[in-house]
Amino acid sequence: MDSEELEKEKVYISVKIIEHVPHAIVSKSIMKKMTGDVTVSSFDEGEKLEEKTSPFDIFVQIIEGAAEIMIKGKNHKLIIGQGIVIPAHATHIFNAKQKFKMISTIIKSAYEG
Repeated sequence: MDSEELEKEKVYISVKIIEHVPHAIVSKSIMKKMTGDVTVSSFDEGEKLEEKTSPFDIFVQIIEGAAEIMIKGKNHKLIIGQGIVIPAHATHIFNAKQKFKMISTIIKSAYEG
């Protein structure tokens, strides 16, 4: 993952911040702060991000294509424009049945649950 933030006060087209790379998952930081992160990621068809958890809530929005996201064993199919909140400490898996791009936002805070 590229840890440099995007240049401030510059206009971006969200889906063009990052390109698809064959047989890969690629991420680029939009903003990376102690209090949270905003990241854009691209998944090539057939790629899968294995099960993981985060100590913080994550908001994920699909900006290109469609994605399957399994949260606590329940499968969610999201299309362009749709988003979902992954609760803190919930297991989740991203599965690319087709190419997709997403923006994820994490707000780091004390445990609220």
